[in-house]
Amino acid sequence: MTDETAEPEIAQLTRLVREFSTERDWQQFHDPKSVLLALVGEVGELAELFQWVPADQAVARFADPARKARAAEEMADVLVYLVCLADVLGVDLGEAARSKLAASHVRFAADQVRGVAPDKP
Repeated sequence: MTDETAEPEIAQLTRLVREFSTERDWQQFHDPKSVLLALVGEVGELAELFQWVPADQAVARFADPARKARAAEEMADVLVYLVCLADVLGVDLGEAARSKLAASHVRFAADQVRGVAPDKP
């Protein structure tokens, strides 16, 4: 962001999603449970694109412009519903992500976990 007065990207996206919903009077359907279920559905649609693609071939296969565009559409749906859920719950998604990343830097010190997939407790 070069202009200090510019709206932060996540805040702008939140505003755009809210405006889209407001123009259609859809906020009445945006209770947390309904938005979460829509989000899960979109994650499922994204997962379906990768379902039978061997892991070691995924990057190469999704370099194909048509597949990449299709994956981008589903990722955008996931992001829009996540932003909507954060808005409905009053969560500052940018701050939450920065806080989680800071905690992960402590929990997974690079010199201790480099090259090792962390175990879930």
